[in-house]
Amino acid sequence: MRKVTLIGKPGCHLCEVARDVVARVCEETAAEWEERDINKDEELYRKYWEQIPVVLVDGEQHDFWRVDPERLRRALVG
Repeated sequence: MRKVTLIGKPGCHLCEVARDVVARVCEETAAEWEERDINKDEELYRKYWEQIPVVLVDGEQHDFWRVDPERLRRALVG
């Protein structure tokens, strides 16, 4: 099963939009997903603070700022 991680922070409008896209695409493709708060993880903060929201697929960076649903869907279904 593929795993998507959304890295963002509370109050971030782009993060809210990304959450909706990730949730919808993961539901369609039966992929698992989780959300991580950049404010609660020092390593994530150092690595991604200028790029949020960031989407990882199976631990590898896939997108940042804006999530393209078609591109994410293609990544998840092969």
